Amino acid sequence: MEDYYGYLRRRKLSSLTPMDYYFLMYAHLITVVPCIFLGAYVLMVKKGTVTHRKLGRIYMVLMLITAILTLFMPASVGPQFLSHFGWIHLFSVLTLWTVPTAYTAIKRGKVKAHQRKMVLLYIGAIGIAGGFTLAPGRYLHELFLVENWSSGRRDSSTDQN
Repeated sequence: MEDYYGYLRRRKLSSLTPMDYYFLMYAHLITVVPCIFLGAYVLMVKKGTVTHRKLGRIYMVLMLITAILTLFMPASVGPQFLSHFGWIHLFSVLTLWTVPTAYTAIKRGKVKAHQRKMVLLYIGAIGIAGGFTLAPGRYLHELFLVENWSSGRRDSSTDQN
């Protein structure tokens, strides 16, 4: 992980200390990972039940928290706007817009609008944005896809074919 923070510092992408950045990153992961499963479950179960409503509220709150957290994390891949925001932050804006409007829609009885917003939010913010986290230069790319990890958890020189 030190290499990843060093990468951010070398590219002058962050004025955050390692502790600040890692706190934000782990807090983001803690809030978004449950959304992967909660969102899928809520989209699949019978709509309008007590379970659907309660888990849907939890999902919405977690999505709002994770969207807010990501706004404080500098973009590490691609061009930046105001030396901080990148294209990935558009998903944060999408989430901050969609969650309240989807909640308002269901409260007003606009079920189809609510369903459309929630499906598109899941596809966009979880599916597409989640896919972007595996791009080179991102932490999860380093964690899951890089052959030699500097942390010593895996060393390809000791792998046997």
